[in-house]
Amino acid sequence: MPLRDHFRPPVDDITSWQQLHGQWPANIVKQLRQLLPAGYVAGPNVHSGSQVEIDLAAFESDAIPSGRHVDDGNGGVATAVWAPAAPSVAVEAPLPDYDEYEVRVYDAQRGRRLVAAIELVSPRNKDRPESRNAFVGKCTALLQQGVAVSVVDLVTTRHFNLYAELMAFVGQADPTLGDPPPPIYAACCRWTVKEKRPLFQAWSHRLVIGQPLPTLPLWLGPTRVIPLDLEPGYEEACHDLWLT
Repeated sequence: MPLRDHFRPPVDDITSWQQLHGQWPANIVKQLRQLLPAGYVAGPNVHSGSQVEIDLAAFESDAIPSGRHVDDGNGGVATAVWAPAAPSVAVEAPLPDYDEYEVRVYDAQRGRRLVAAIELVSPRNKDRPESRNAFVGKCTALLQQGVAVSVVDLVTTRHFNLYAELMAFVGQADPTLGDPPPPIYAACCRWTVKEKRPLFQAWSHRLVIGQPLPTLPLWLGPTRVIPLDLEPGYEEACHDLWLT
């Protein structure tokens, strides 16, 4: 099914982008329940305030069973194998150093460790330089902590590409997006280590109104990855909101 423009008529006459952004993360969680291996759990996080922030995080936990497994051939249980496409960017790149002031509190008894985050961009994330800097800074901080970050941007009314700004912040560029980069896109990026060297990898897709959404790699660890097909959860959200 095609991608809609949720920021202009006739779509925004039926339902607002806030409703889509509120509905879609929950559908992604339901989708990931069938894909995540044992020990991983996903949950939505929606915050609407001075800066609208919508994301979805995948955590690692020893206590949570998986929704789907396959036999590994040795009597055990293994995750279904899925191999992502070659990355759009793969360059040796040290992590940038910058000041960070924040407090994060975790439930140590459950041993949750953040491994992946999916960010749905809102118009307010793109409206001012300070908002864009805050978004890029948040994503960079997650990457520095070893978290794989996916950014999905459907905002057609503000022509800034936060993924391109994130790439510039870490001193890289993604030539596959073109110049200028598109205002709507989906991308996943992470830092990993290969042959004892830091490697920055990114997978990016230009989004087009009227075309289906892509599948991103959702990295749960250095070698563990599952497919994040954006289309099913998006279509389910559109159906739930009467956007048929």
